[in-house]
Amino acid sequence: MPKSKSKSKRQKLSSENNNKNDRISDLPECLLIHILSFLPTQTAMATSILSKRWKHVWTHVPILDVESENLDSVQSVFDQHKAPYLQCCSLTYKFCSCCYRLVLRWINNLASRKVEQLDLEMHTDGHKSHKSCLELPHRVFSCSTLVFLSLRGVRIDPPSSFQLPCLKKLDLYQVFYESDPFVRLLSGCPVLEDLSFDRDFSDSISIYKICVPTLKRLSILHHEILFDDYADMGGLEDSKVHYLVEINAPALEYFSFDGHLSDFVFLEKLDNLVRAEVNICTFEPKDHEEEECYVDRVFKLLAALYNVKFLSFFTGHSECLSNGSTYPSQFQNLLRLDFKANTWNWHVLQDLLKKSPNLEVLDVTNMLFFGKTYTNELLCWKKSPNDPRFLSSHLTTFYLREVKGLEHELEFVKYILKEAGVLKSAKIRFGFL
Repeated sequence: MPKSKSKSKRQKLSSENNNKNDRISDLPECLLIHILSFLPTQTAMATSILSKRWKHVWTHVPILDVESENLDSVQSVFDQHKAPYLQCCSLTYKFCSCCYRLVLRWINNLASRKVEQLDLEMHTDGHKSHKSCLELPHRVFSCSTLVFLSLRGVRIDPPSSFQLPCLKKLDLYQVFYESDPFVRLLSGCPVLEDLSFDRDFSDSISIYKICVPTLKRLSILHHEILFDDYADMGGLEDSKVHYLVEINAPALEYFSFDGHLSDFVFLEKLDNLVRAEVNICTFEPKDHEEEECYVDRVFKLLAALYNVKFLSFFTGHSECLSNGSTYPSQFQNLLRLDFKANTWNWHVLQDLLKKSPNLEVLDVTNMLFFGKTYTNELLCWKKSPNDPRFLSSHLTTFYLREVKGLEHELEFVKYILKEAGVLKSAKIRFGFL
């Protein structure tokens, strides 16, 4: 066989093998776009160097995930990406005043492309303040396709009238507000189902009015204040420490609160509540009047959750709780209770057990307030009267964590093992004193 013929045959076979090995490139473009949608945007961009076939595929991916401190890198993404519709977009950027207008253009670009999920996280150089934060452009408030909006590190001042007709989930963290736009913001979200926000002691808002008939999930984080910080708060206004949350959300199914507790008012009964998680972190009240207010707030909040099925509750470490009065509510639907017990709140646990006739799972974690001396003389589990109705006849599972081996703990364990007639599982884990 002539050499030229043999060489030509080898080249043909080699070309056929290459085509067989690169089957991905032969897939329809819609399928390639779908594959790239599972990759971070920077990784998807890198595929543009594979061949001419791949050069522009990533620019049509309906998902953007941009996280960079490099202005040119972010701008390159916005210059090239052409997808008219964005299913999901996340933009995390550290900016300074010199690129303020450019960042606004990026956000306006995203809002104009029928985005469904938008996650914006802005960082500034140096100390973050009201003036240094980026103000969210009004174009976002006219984005009729938004279903999920998450904002962090921005300043917002919604227009007087707007509609986000599809928005179901809204997250607001480290957000600065112009005047008091909270009511205005929520009034423009007619189908909102999930709201999460945080508060700290620099916030200008002292009253949060949450009136959302469609709301099913509410999560509130109030950043903990340290005792030393509170001692230095002589110059702060009361509104910086104390605030009011008014909630009118009759469809609420899930409620979560974590942080410094102030005044909560529920304007409608929570008849649909299924799960509640409350973790109170508080400072020690300064005087007797403040003690009474704090205790009243704790028990009012607990009473408002009367219809819950799954409850996780921690009252905080305040000593004044030992003088607290009980609440009249019956927890008829409560099936599981996760309770963090400390020096001052064993009586709260006893009351909850007494008022939860259908409880099936009890999970108690023994927490100590290490700033105090822990002795048997302090408030602890007390022997209950011989009343068979005191403990649920449905209790099947019992956990006790971080046991220190103290007498009142042993009394508590003995009581549960004796009175829980249908108990199937009991687990006790020892900790260190």
